[in-house]
Amino acid sequence: MIISVASGKGGTGKTLVATSLAIALAGRERVQLLDCDVEEPNAHIFLKPVIAHRQPVLVPVPVVEEQKCTHCGKCAEVCAFHALSVLPKEVLVFPYLCHGCGACVWLCPENAITEKGREIGVVETGKADTIGFAQGRLTIGEPMAPPVIKKVKEQAEKSGIVIIDAPPGTACPVVETVRGSDFCLLVTEPTPFGCSDLSLAVEMVRRLGIPCGVVLNRAGVGDQTVQDYCAREGLPIMLSIPYYRMIAVLYSRGITPADGISYWRQAFKRLAEDIERVSHARISRS
Repeated sequence: MIISVASGKGGTGKTLVATSLAIALAGRERVQLLDCDVEEPNAHIFLKPVIAHRQPVLVPVPVVEEQKCTHCGKCAEVCAFHALSVLPKEVLVFPYLCHGCGACVWLCPENAITEKGREIGVVETGKADTIGFAQGRLTIGEPMAPPVIKKVKEQAEKSGIVIIDAPPGTACPVVETVRGSDFCLLVTEPTPFGCSDLSLAVEMVRRLGIPCGVVLNRAGVGDQTVQDYCAREGLPIMLSIPYYRMIAVLYSRGITPADGISYWRQAFKRLAEDIERVSHARISRS
């Protein structure tokens, strides 16, 4: 089962939920955590994995053999991302705009274009006790996170539970991360701002056809905006985490609630059971 943990905005406690869920389930069954927040991965701070392997992530970019090129302009015409510009005596390649689709290679009538790999990040894999772990790191200054996210997701094991910590927001990196999940937990906070971003995340997962539920973090502050929205939309609030000083103290020390407070370990176990129940009920209805 693949459970993605996402949020409409940053700072809601998404990593807190993902790492707590992994820790609560560790030992009960095979668990793996994938940190797909590749621009700023931080699940490792709480799981403290031993990294065993590192592999670069490469995207193919075009290389033009000028001796063969007739400067016909076909490559620039087909490139949807304007990564090539054909001048009368030269072809300019802009590698940071290239998405590696390969269309220019296939459609060059002179076979004057080949590809070479350009490193844009790295995938690291290892273990945190019994928890399998993988994370991606996008090279600073690189604009495209999805290729790194795809490589992280390729590390997902076929059995057990895979928990994916998604980037914040609802843009392309998040869509790539949650795509293919069996269930998506959306973490939010009880404020109008939190509710606004939650509604965008809900629309995203619904368009992807992924069942979802809500985790309300810092419950007890703010107002009832999120609860009212969830009631209108028929969204289950599957866990409420109170605005509790001890949780903040533990988190500041790199300790999740599930690791530091036995009550919350049991609460996250129940959350996993509720997710399984909702998912099985959905499969039965379909």
